[in-house]
Amino acid sequence: MAEQRRSKPGASGSGRAGGARRTSGQGRPDRRGKGGDRPRTSRPKPTEAERTDAQKVYDGPPLPDDITGKELSPDVRAQLRSLPEKLSQRVARHLAAAGVLIDDEPEVAYQHTLAARSRAPRLAVVREATGEAAYAAGHYAEALAELRAAKRMNGATAYLPIMADCHRALGNAKRALELAKSPSVARFPAEAKAEMTIVEAGARRDLGQMDAALRTLELAPINSKSREPWVVRLRYAYADTLEQAGRERDALSWFHRTNAIDADEITDAADRAAALERRVTD
Repeated sequence: MAEQRRSKPGASGSGRAGGARRTSGQGRPDRRGKGGDRPRTSRPKPTEAERTDAQKVYDGPPLPDDITGKELSPDVRAQLRSLPEKLSQRVARHLAAAGVLIDDEPEVAYQHTLAARSRAPRLAVVREATGEAAYAAGHYAEALAELRAAKRMNGATAYLPIMADCHRALGNAKRALELAKSPSVARFPAEAKAEMTIVEAGARRDLGQMDAALRTLELAPINSKSREPWVVRLRYAYADTLEQAGRERDALSWFHRTNAIDADEITDAADRAAALERRVTD
């Protein structure tokens, strides 16, 4: 897990000494004030509430005693070694806690990643984790910003399905379709390609293009003999789209086919099939 949000604003040469950009006789910007003295620049002090809120984000939720950071994969730990030792350990623990909590307590997981990002905002692995946790917690604009930041840092394209789904959630189905057509998608492994297919079909449905949504899924390996979760999810998406298209008998058949390979019950295909059977036979 890793990525999530905004770039730090750079300092601007304008705005000093009344906003003027005068030059001295030596060609350098003249930033002197009246009497030749350099004006003092100061930022307004944050209010107590602002400081407290920022500190809360920095501190993050309490870290469980049994979370050490060693739970992270070796490649993530390797990326954190660029930080000072104590800082690296603290960031690692927040990321590990987020990984443990993301399924059951996504909002708390997101807060852990924000604490990690406050300490190490220039590491792609941290921004990636923040983006994934934001996505899980339903903060789609934040997730999109964080994943974009990670992509700028490391050039990775693995985030594209989540980014496309964020665009869908934010009401920008056309942008989701643009990402789905990215050349890099053709080189995705089967699981990631399936996730993008599901998002693409969903975007077609958002636009009222039900036939195109069905075609998108029919071109995917929904008849694969594999029982991998990505096949389960593809079949479920196809059954759901068939039902939305009014093809209830076909949908019933595909919900049964989904349930037949869903040993881990990652979908509610059995319940959907039972509900459809009652409607179809009435």
